[in-house]
Amino acid sequence: MRSPARIDVHQHIVPPTWARTLAAQGLDSGGWAIPDWSRTSAIAMMDQQGIATGVLSVTAPGVHLGDDARARDLARAVNEYGAEVVKDRPDRFGHFASIPLPDVDAAVAEAVHALDTLHADGVVLLSNAGGRYLGDPGFEPLWAELDRRAANVFVHPAQPPMALLPGTPAPLADYVFDTTRGALNLVLNGVMSRYTNVRVILSHGGGFLPYAAYRFAGLTSTVVAPDLKPADVLHDLKRFYFDTALSASPSALPALLAFAEPGHVLYGSDWPFAPQEAGTYYNQFLESHPDFTPGQAEAINRENAEALLPRLAH
Repeated sequence: MRSPARIDVHQHIVPPTWARTLAAQGLDSGGWAIPDWSRTSAIAMMDQQGIATGVLSVTAPGVHLGDDARARDLARAVNEYGAEVVKDRPDRFGHFASIPLPDVDAAVAEAVHALDTLHADGVVLLSNAGGRYLGDPGFEPLWAELDRRAANVFVHPAQPPMALLPGTPAPLADYVFDTTRGALNLVLNGVMSRYTNVRVILSHGGGFLPYAAYRFAGLTSTVVAPDLKPADVLHDLKRFYFDTALSASPSALPALLAFAEPGHVLYGSDWPFAPQEAGTYYNQFLESHPDFTPGQAEAINRENAEALLPRLAH
């Protein structure tokens, strides 16, 4: 067992009411089973993986399952549950609150309640809400409210609005695709340039955004929006933060570190949807990476998250 030090910004919670609601509707997470969760098992995993604090969020399909009124109630229930977990162990847990998009009025109200009353550490948004991506002009009131509060916004992928690849659950391939799709939509629709107070964290190393960023920048300026220079697109793409969940590999980590701004890479595990064995697998790559600059590993493991979550700072 190693000494806990990491801040894990991509760790999931499974509130009982959320699990029951999904089961009643025959839903799972994009073809991925809903695992068991408890505070005890979370802390045991963190102690084994060197994680001091896990920032908890509800994963896809989120809290809006098709009905606005039920989504409002479910969001409030899971957020109050998460807040109680943090209240009991504020040293070991943080909380990103669930937001019931695409119901914009309810999303704004729940964000205000979660941040101001429940003292959530930020909010979690899915990369698309019922097929509408986060740069949708209809979501502008939510971004404005989050910007006023300089909120942390954790973007978790969802199943894109298309059929699953046969025999392949969405988290295996489609989630990486949809994170990239959602991030590019935020940039091309100007959200990242208009709302500069929000800190947006992309899951799983940003999908393939770091690898394809210069493709996006070059083609946007020459084909999609000639009034934008490649440097403008890259500037907005580089505003994102990235977690390392399932992404600290010998091929992905160099691309991520080459692209991300200093201080913008954060540790993530994706537990329990990624089992502890997967965490160990990716941690070994992170811990053995040969090309970290002095202090970079410590910053990824903890210090970069402390800058976004100062209550967790030493």
